[in-house]
Amino acid sequence: MRPSLVIVGAGPRGTGLLERIAANAAELYAGRPLDIHLVDPHPPGGGRVWRHDQSPLLWMNSTAEDVTLFTDDSVEMAGPVRTGPTLAAWARQVRDGTLTVAPEPAAAAGALGPRDFAGRRLQGGYLGWVYERTVQALPPGVTVHEHRHRAVRVAGPRDGRQQVWLERRPTPLVADLVVLTLGHLGSEPPPEQRALASFAATHGLTYLPPDFTADSDLSGLRAGEPVLVRGMGLAFVDLMVLLTEGRGGRYRTRPDGQLTYQPSGEEPVLHVGSRRGVPYHSKIGYGWTGERPPLPRFFGPAETDALLALPGGPDFTRDIRPLITKELGFAHYHRLFTAHPERTAVHWTDFEEKYAAADPGSAALQALVTASVPDPADRLDLEALDRPLAGVRFGSEAALQDGLRAYIQADLDRRHDPAYSPDQAVFLALLSVYGQLTRVGDVGPWWHGFFSYLASGPPGPRLRQLLALSRAGIVRFLGADVTVTADGTTGLFRACSASLPGTEVTARALVEARLPGPSVAHSRDALLRGLYADGAAATPGGLLRVDAADGRVLDRAGRAHPRRFALGPHTDARSSGAFTRPGTNAPSFRQNDATARTLLAFLAARTPKEHHAADQ
Repeated sequence: MRPSLVIVGAGPRGTGLLERIAANAAELYAGRPLDIHLVDPHPPGGGRVWRHDQSPLLWMNSTAEDVTLFTDDSVEMAGPVRTGPTLAAWARQVRDGTLTVAPEPAAAAGALGPRDFAGRRLQGGYLGWVYERTVQALPPGVTVHEHRHRAVRVAGPRDGRQQVWLERRPTPLVADLVVLTLGHLGSEPPPEQRALASFAATHGLTYLPPDFTADSDLSGLRAGEPVLVRGMGLAFVDLMVLLTEGRGGRYRTRPDGQLTYQPSGEEPVLHVGSRRGVPYHSKIGYGWTGERPPLPRFFGPAETDALLALPGGPDFTRDIRPLITKELGFAHYHRLFTAHPERTAVHWTDFEEKYAAADPGSAALQALVTASVPDPADRLDLEALDRPLAGVRFGSEAALQDGLRAYIQADLDRRHDPAYSPDQAVFLALLSVYGQLTRVGDVGPWWHGFFSYLASGPPGPRLRQLLALSRAGIVRFLGADVTVTADGTTGLFRACSASLPGTEVTARALVEARLPGPSVAHSRDALLRGLYADGAAATPGGLLRVDAADGRVLDRAGRAHPRRFALGPHTDARSSGAFTRPGTNAPSFRQNDATARTLLAFLAARTPKEHHAADQ
C-alpha cells in the first residue's frame, strides 16, 4: 500500500501544516509517493470558522496587513522559508488583476485596505486560495484526497497503521500517521449550565450555552424583550452584530461625527456583563514607528528551560506570572523612555539597570517607577488593567451606563493615539510571552483570558457601534462580577452585579457569550473523546497533552504516540493562532514546521526508493 497520512481538520491549521509539508518535501521526501487524506465536513482552507456560509456582517479582529499563513525569515525553524502574500497583499493582487478569484471575494478584496478589518467570508477566500496554492506546490507523487465527512474514531496499534473512521463510511481510512488539527471544539456543559438549560426547558425560556456565535440559533431572542448576556469578548461582539444590523438596523454618522443607531424594531434589549464588566480592549489603531523593544528580555528560551526543569513542573503564580509581569513592564518602559523621554525623569540606561535588578511587584520596583515616571497614567499597572471596575460602585443605573460609556470612549481614544504607544509595546511583549508559554503547556485560564482581553479585542469600529447601541438603549451594561440565578418563584433568569448593588434584571432569555471551555474527556467531538478513553492524557484544564517539540499525543504515562499527532487550541501546546502577524516568529508556524518534518522523516524511513519505482 502507498504511504498514507490523514489530517483531521482542513481549516487554517491543517492548511498551514500542509504548507510546511510541501515546503519540506524536497529535502526530506524527494521522489517518494504519499497519499494525504484531508478530513473535514467544511471546505478546506477556511474550515468551519472561516467558511462562506455565514453572515457577511461578521469580521476578523485583525487588520489585513497583520494576517498571513506564510513563513518568513523571523520564524526559527529547520525547514525552508516559503514566502507568500498577507491578506492585504493578496487583496491588492486581486484588485490589480495579478490574481484571479471568484467574483464575490474579488469585489470584497477590491475595497480592502491594509489597515481594514476583512469580513470572515473574505478571509475564507484568502485561506482557500492558500490551500489551492499549497496543493499545487506538493511534489509529484504526493496526492491530496478531500473527504467532506466528520472523523469519529481513530484506532490501531502503537507500532502499526492506524484506522480513521468517518461518519457514513463503512470502511476506515488506513494511515501510517494521523494528525488532528481540529480547531476550537465544543464540550458537554458543566453542571451549572446543565441546570440552567433544564430550568429553561421547564419554564419555556431560551438558554444558549457557550458556542461559536455564527452557529447559534438566535431565533428565540425576541424583538423588544430583555436578554441577559454573560460575556463581553468577541463572542458578544458577534452576537451584538447579528441581533442589530443582522436584523435590519442601520448606523448613521451625525454631522458632529458621532455614530448613531437606527433600530429596525426587531432587536431584543441586551443586558450584558461579565467578570470584568467591560469589553475587551480595542485593537490598536496606529502603526509602529521607531525602535522596537528587544524581546524576549526577561522571559526567553533560557527562562523557559529553567521552568521546565523545575521538579514537579512550574507553578503559574509563583514561577511564571512574575516573569510575565517583568517582561510586559520592560516593553512598556522601554517604549516610554525611548519614544517619549520628556515624560520620564531619568535616563533609560539607569532605569533599565535598576529595573533588571528589582523583583516584580517589589517595593524597590514600585519606588523606582514612581521616581522615574512622574505621571501615574504613564505607569504600567497590570492589576488595574485586568480589573478596571474592581471596587467601583455606581449610585444609579443611569450612572452605570454613563460610566461604562465613558470607559469605552476613553479606551477607544487611547488605543488610537500614538502618544500611548507603550500600549503597543506591551502588545508585542504579550506575543513574545505567548511564544514561550507554548513550550510550558497548559498554564490555566487566567493567562489566555488576559491575553485575549488586552491583545485580541475587537476592531475600534465595533466599540463605536457598541456605544451607539448603548445610547439607543439596545445594549444595557450590567457591570462587573455578574451573577445569574434561576428564579423558581418567577420562572425567570435573574442577574445582578457588584457594580450596582441592590439592582436586579430579569429576563426570559440568557446567552453565554463565549466559547465552550476545553474538555478532552467531555468533548462533543467523538474522535477526541475516544482518544481520551483509549488512554490519551489531558491536563487538569481539559487540554490534550502533546509533546511540545512536534505535537505527538502523550498517554497518561507520558509516552509519545509514534503515529498520532495533534496541533491547535485543543492541545496544551496551543499557540496564539493558526495564522498570525508577519515578522513575529509565530509559534504556530514553528510547530507546523517541526511536525511536518517529523511526519516526513517517519514516512521516508519506511518508504524506500524502490517502493517509488515500483509504484510508478
